[in-house]
Amino acid sequence: MSTSPQRPSHDATGKVITFLYYKDLPAAMRFYEDVLGLTLAIDQGWSKIYRVTQDGYVGLVDEARGSHRAHPVKPVQLCIRVADVDAWYAYIATQSVEALRAPRSSAELKIRAFVFNDPEGYQIEIQSALD
Repeated sequence: MSTSPQRPSHDATGKVITFLYYKDLPAAMRFYEDVLGLTLAIDQGWSKIYRVTQDGYVGLVDEARGSHRAHPVKPVQLCIRVADVDAWYAYIATQSVEALRAPRSSAELKIRAFVFNDPEGYQIEIQSALD
């Protein structure tokens, strides 16, 4: 009798990378480095992986080489949890970003958050927990 393989543990590295696809990779890189202040962790040439948290990363991919193509509809949101959402809003408001919305609090979700778009239209949410 053969047994079915068991699902392997996925704690091998504990890292998570979300990949986003861009027509203009250098512009996306400038935004994530200069505006958001993320650090380039892995440079694969046409794929740039930035550390967002200890174990969370965002990968920026040149659509000409990646598995997918950039699309005008962006049903993806990158959410970054910070200590002081209002300080981040004050800063982002000076950065000429698109679709910036003022911070709002949600008692139901126990967060205070605001959103804006990156250079190609991916929505970024910056949020803090409400105590």
